[in-house]
Amino acid sequence: MLSRPAPLIALLLSATSLASCGPSGPPEPPPLSEEALAAIGEDPGAPTKALARETDELFTLDGLGETRALVVMHGGKIAAERYAPGYSERTRFVSWSMAKTVTAVMIGMLVADGQLRLDAPAPVPRWQRPGDPRAEITLRQLLQMRSGLEHTEAGDPPYESDEVRMLFLDGRDDMVDYATAQPLEAEPGTKFEYSSSTSVILADIAARALTDSRSPDARRKAVADYLHARLFGPLGMTSAVPEFDRSGTLIGGSLIHATARDWARFGELLRNKGSVRGEQLVPRQWVEEMVKPSPRSPQYGLQTWLNRPVPEGMEQPLFPNRAPHSAFSAIGHMGQYVYVSPSQKLTVVRLGHSNAEERRAMLEQLADVIELYPAS
Repeated sequence: MLSRPAPLIALLLSATSLASCGPSGPPEPPPLSEEALAAIGEDPGAPTKALARETDELFTLDGLGETRALVVMHGGKIAAERYAPGYSERTRFVSWSMAKTVTAVMIGMLVADGQLRLDAPAPVPRWQRPGDPRAEITLRQLLQMRSGLEHTEAGDPPYESDEVRMLFLDGRDDMVDYATAQPLEAEPGTKFEYSSSTSVILADIAARALTDSRSPDARRKAVADYLHARLFGPLGMTSAVPEFDRSGTLIGGSLIHATARDWARFGELLRNKGSVRGEQLVPRQWVEEMVKPSPRSPQYGLQTWLNRPVPEGMEQPLFPNRAPHSAFSAIGHMGQYVYVSPSQKLTVVRLGHSNAEERRAMLEQLADVIELYPAS
């Protein structure tokens, strides 16, 4: 019987040993924490472990900023809910610009009530003087951020922007006076310019439709009562607290506070086209109008961001390459989102604090969550 040379036997044994130690596939992900698993509902509509991992990473990955609250609703049920330390289901979170979408809903209800007309000139007293070109601005153009008014949302330095001046500096006591005083920089309807000042003008139009009084207390009460009686109360948004300036104008572009669950209720209202438990709070046609692309901005409807592709160089704060184009969102400063995707039966609320660079990375992670739900 022939025997193999010792060096050859050693080489074969070494190769066998190395093969057994080599990778047999992709590395196993780390085990899920109890907190990650506890955040997932009993019937989440997506694979439980995958949803737990993707939502966990919104809270734990570096470079995304701080996620403070997350609520995922699928088919009207909570699929996932989680809060960062120091926050809970009772915490009221500031809307920032998500308030704009609430303002649009209020305007739509007043249009349905016959108090306002969408394509009529906006009823702004200051603009009605003979020869004032701003008299041509329509309510629709204000809602679509194409009024043509000279509003600068972000400036360098920041304190020179209209948003900062109106909210915190010389315009803070009478915000609508500041906003309506600005001249035209473009013909009404021809230019898209995102503007919190525009949303304050809309809030003032709503107040004027609800009361003839110029008393700040009367204006504040008229709008607050209307919102609570017609929207927040029937919707179950019992935590909602709208803020007003000293003149009694709703700060309709920036400051409404509510819990994450109540923001999810608002998203569900829009997903169901204005209906809650069989009651039509907002006309179906109005919600459909809110999510139609503006002729000057395919990614914007009526005070609402749309998940639509845009030409190169135009801002798109969502992810049309990763989610249905029928999806839309209320979006607020520093990463507040009420994302709604009717074809996925999905509403996702993410609240927190992310700067511009972190927000881009955070949105990709949020898209990872959303992609777990196929569109019907």
